[in-house]
Amino acid sequence: MTQSPPIEFDEDASMAFAIGRRIRERRQAQGLTVTELAQRISRAPSQVSLIENGRKELKLSELRQIATALATTVETLMSAEPPNRRAALEIALDRAQRGSVFSSLNISGPAIRKSLSDDAIATILALHDEIQRLHQERAATPEIARRANTALRLDQRNRHNYFAHLEEIARDLLRRVDHHGGPLSQRSASELAAHLGFSLHYIGDFPKSTRSITDLRNGRIYLPANLRGVDPRSALLQALALHVLELKEPRDYEELLRQRVETNYLAAALLIPEASAVEYLSAAKAARELSVEDLRDTFAVPYEMAAHRFTNLATEHLSIPVHFLKVHDSGVISKAYENDNVVFPTDALGSVEGQIVCRWWAARQVFSIEDRLTPYHQYSDKPAGTYWCTSSIQTTPTGVFSVSVGTTFEDARWFRGRDTKKRFKSTCPDERCCRRPSDFLASRWDAMAQPSAQLNSSLLAAIPTGTFTGVDRVGIYEFLENHAPSTPSVET
Repeated sequence: MTQSPPIEFDEDASMAFAIGRRIRERRQAQGLTVTELAQRISRAPSQVSLIENGRKELKLSELRQIATALATTVETLMSAEPPNRRAALEIALDRAQRGSVFSSLNISGPAIRKSLSDDAIATILALHDEIQRLHQERAATPEIARRANTALRLDQRNRHNYFAHLEEIARDLLRRVDHHGGPLSQRSASELAAHLGFSLHYIGDFPKSTRSITDLRNGRIYLPANLRGVDPRSALLQALALHVLELKEPRDYEELLRQRVETNYLAAALLIPEASAVEYLSAAKAARELSVEDLRDTFAVPYEMAAHRFTNLATEHLSIPVHFLKVHDSGVISKAYENDNVVFPTDALGSVEGQIVCRWWAARQVFSIEDRLTPYHQYSDKPAGTYWCTSSIQTTPTGVFSVSVGTTFEDARWFRGRDTKKRFKSTCPDERCCRRPSDFLASRWDAMAQPSAQLNSSLLAAIPTGTFTGVDRVGIYEFLENHAPSTPSVET
């Protein structure tokens, strides 16, 4: 079994609480009251209480002032070692209550007061650790994948979902085919393949476990003759990205997911070149007419790709924080990204994918609209603030999904659709928001309803053994053998 990662929590808030407890311990050791310490640092006693209870983060200059008043050092107050057992218990409980396991229980934690005994805290921590252990004993394959995906999403957030090195690679590849702006045509994509030494072959009997197959021996890229609604440029460019980035067989789930993100990103950066897109989006922002639909139409790409690409560029170049959601019509999150502090539902491991979106969010409300050609816009009052969102319905071979891009209320002013009158209030994860039936319905139907659940087979399915990509390697090799140059095939 893999080693459990540390509990996820608000690092700054947790540090503030730990420092506060060290300040309190030092104050009490010197026999000072809260009022006396407050006088020494020229603060109100209430401010000292906030500091000691971790409800106020200190600047370094403030910490130095307190350290001087307590005849100690900043390093001592910031030490990783708790001053005593009681402080260690309180710090551990504070960290646990800020973690994803505790928040997933949807209960209010106990206030950390003197009246809360050491034994009570120890019992709560023991129960927390046991719940965490039970979560970790669930099916290993999905758990590892969820952890890897969560770590990747946090990395994307830290970089604003912008990968500078991939943008540079895209610029270099576009220069090779003399593409200087605007949408990338199918012809230019084919020319890029030829420039990289590949011929294209569209085959009818294409293996179902893969999107493309590159024959490095003979310089061929095989693609399915029937792409079932997929942009043919995307499939080709993803294959070229895999080659250009020199990506090898992934060794674990983290590497598999990162490769998928990087190849999709590079393909999108080729289809929607950075320079052209930023120029277009900057003009649209100046006119307060930003629109994912316009970006889609201008660069002739699928809506989901336009939405993804918007998140790549909006924060980095337009200084607009955003979030992205792809949600199945059942309400289950398929993909998610945020850097605008919107709070997605998560499981105990911090994973977003697979969770149910609040029915009052735009990503769910859009399914109730009959007109699926007109963009849907909505404001949502959420616990973290008010957000504006634009959503669109996309029908794919794997189901019907909503694709949504949103931002804060303040930044909605840059978008077309900001004048929408649609506005809903969401209090999720409070179960009374949309997850618990009303008292009236509960009284009528409790013990009278007997639904038969439709089990999602992917919940139980593990990745096929042998490779992390899950492709049928026997089928792939037989395919390559059958379609080697000695075998006639349909060429471009």
